[in-house]
Amino acid sequence: MPANSALLGQLLITGIPGPELDTATAARLKKLQPGGFILFSRNLQDATQLRKLCDDLRDLSEIEPIITIDQEGGRVSRLRYIGQEPPNAQQLREKGDRKLIKQHGRLTGNLLRLFGINLDLCPVLDISYDDNADNSLKGRCYGGDPQEVVNNAGVFNRAMRGAGVLSCGKHFPGYGPAECDPHEFLPVITKSREALEREELLPYRTLMPELDSVMICHANYQAFDPDNARWPASLSHNIVQKLLRDQLGFDGLAITDDLDMGAILNEVTFEQAIQEAIKAGNDMVMICHRLEMVEQAKIHLEALSNPVVHDALARIEKTKRKLSKPAKFSLEEFDAINKEIWQLRVDTLGDEGARNLSVEDGKRSPVELY
Repeated sequence: MPANSALLGQLLITGIPGPELDTATAARLKKLQPGGFILFSRNLQDATQLRKLCDDLRDLSEIEPIITIDQEGGRVSRLRYIGQEPPNAQQLREKGDRKLIKQHGRLTGNLLRLFGINLDLCPVLDISYDDNADNSLKGRCYGGDPQEVVNNAGVFNRAMRGAGVLSCGKHFPGYGPAECDPHEFLPVITKSREALEREELLPYRTLMPELDSVMICHANYQAFDPDNARWPASLSHNIVQKLLRDQLGFDGLAITDDLDMGAILNEVTFEQAIQEAIKAGNDMVMICHRLEMVEQAKIHLEALSNPVVHDALARIEKTKRKLSKPAKFSLEEFDAINKEIWQLRVDTLGDEGARNLSVEDGKRSPVELY
């Protein structure tokens, strides 16, 4: 039995084209009624503009939307385009002072609430086996072993959630062993199930009660999908439903990583990606860069059966009940938080190190360029 199309937009997280909603874009989004929006550097001009954009997105939404962003620290800090750049996870872990990690979580939550952003796509729970690996994780990992990830990411997560912003553990089950960047190609991970259970899954198993959502990655795990070569985790019933939900007991929001990535587009059709992602047990599919693809995705969702959609909608509704309202906006408050973020940089990196900001050199992952 086909799903009722009235609420199918709730299963979609979409990027938007620019820093403001022109009439045509607003009309398209009003018709689409996506469940969430994700912001990138192309959406940022200054603090006042960003708050207005978030308010406008709320105004056109019949159901309170998730408004999300990648605000991790370092090069994956979208808000560094309009303010200070927080230190990244690796810099904080190397400093070895969890009070600074807690400060980072609190400041991140306060900053996002000021703009009306209610869910942050972090913490990263991947393990860094090689800090220079070419797999999109450079500088983004809270630990070189699972317990270090748990200790550090847990401190950040609790502080950010305490400030009223929901969290997302990523990238499940883990990009740490990947040898290529999923923005470009599908990583194939041959690590044994026993090793993945012992290492990659430990941060999720430990922190799961404190995670509001989990992002499912685009890598093929032969240990979990031995009969389905080159099948991405984000589309895998074995990984999302059987592993994350049934085995680990996660009943929160499951979100795909961006489906407009090479690891997906090179392997399956777009229709397959959308339908299989929800059938696998995800609640929301993310399409970050092309609004026309989001509109097409909604059409593909109409072919899904009611029970699958019903379960996803129930988890989305449960998550949205936890969303905090935006804080009262003022430029003075923005300036005050900005000064605290700069001081966090100094406390973490020293006076000289704090001045060495991330540089977009085009040689690293596209994750920093979006």
